[in-house]
Amino acid sequence: MPEVLTGDIYRFEDMLSHHERDILLRVREFLRSQVVPIANEFWRREEFPVDLVKGFADLGIAGLAYDEVPGLRPSSLLSGFLAMEMARADPSMATFFGVHTGLAMGSIAACGSTGQRERWLPPMSRMEQIGAFALTEPQGGSDVAGGLRTTARRVGDTWFLDGAKRWIGNATFADLVVVWARDVADGHVKGFVVERGTPGFTATKIRNKMALRSVQNADIVLDGCRVPEDNRLQKARSFRDTAGILRRTRSGVAWQAVGVMLAAYEIALDYAKEREQFGGPIGRFQLVQDLLVRMLGNTTSCLGMVVRLAQLQDEGTYRDEHSALAKAYCTTRMREVVGWARELLAGNGIVLDYDIGRFVADAEALYSYEGTREINTLIVGRAITGLSAFV
Repeated sequence: MPEVLTGDIYRFEDMLSHHERDILLRVREFLRSQVVPIANEFWRREEFPVDLVKGFADLGIAGLAYDEVPGLRPSSLLSGFLAMEMARADPSMATFFGVHTGLAMGSIAACGSTGQRERWLPPMSRMEQIGAFALTEPQGGSDVAGGLRTTARRVGDTWFLDGAKRWIGNATFADLVVVWARDVADGHVKGFVVERGTPGFTATKIRNKMALRSVQNADIVLDGCRVPEDNRLQKARSFRDTAGILRRTRSGVAWQAVGVMLAAYEIALDYAKEREQFGGPIGRFQLVQDLLVRMLGNTTSCLGMVVRLAQLQDEGTYRDEHSALAKAYCTTRMREVVGWARELLAGNGIVLDYDIGRFVADAEALYSYEGTREINTLIVGRAITGLSAFV
């Protein structure tokens, strides 16, 4: 039987329908049996376990959120729990899956024409084609809305892309990369699907990372990269369209942060019950119990926040500040939780053998990507005051 979430003390998982919980339990068992046993080794080697892609595909969950893919469209609650569950097993796998389904497929679903959605989403849902999302640039992160340097120039029915991208997950092996570039003719940001093997496109793996080491992030160079008009996302007309995609995926990162907290709490709890000092398990000591309860409190408050966020998404009433607050708050609390878990494991917390070291490191990436705490804070601040502090 699949394990239960010992950290879900208020039983939020019970809010899922029976069908949705069956899906979640099936994914949980796959992650427990196939991902967790190899996560540390692939993280150590900075390699991606490509053999797992078929296993993810067999789960049949990559295309659940898109109308073009037959089957039950899931609630945002199920999508969130799936993101959380993957991060609980391995944040690198959660990031791989989120980039493919949320950023790449999400861009095509939101900004592609009917023909483009029918062309790309079904094979992506079967994970026969893997996607990536190229927005961040070497000299541009938080300011990318106004500072995008990658350009697109149209000549007849061909677009020429020039520029560079950085930190692009999945890009070293992706079949389709959604590239965002500024049209030199009108200054607007547009989206383009660059297919594997396109001349003028080069992706080079970024090495020596301290976090999400199994994720294959790349530096991308676009040198007169030729893209046909048929590969321009027809409904992407400005950065506002790009921001709409990020609003949805930012919520997913908040769920991932909860998954990391759950993992850290459960690792620390098991360790506290088994590790003996001064004649008994350290879990009997007041200071150790205090750490555990603080971890559980952070995890529970953040899980409640993202559950409510999912409900607002399904109602169609959620706004930028909702996902921004969740991302900023949950990733901040996540850093505290993994730090406390490492503290509880003491010296054993800094080696991969006890798992927590990987979560401590990976938490740093989740804290930064999909909008820093500072940028998300300003989004929320603008919403509650009506005054923009952006410069």
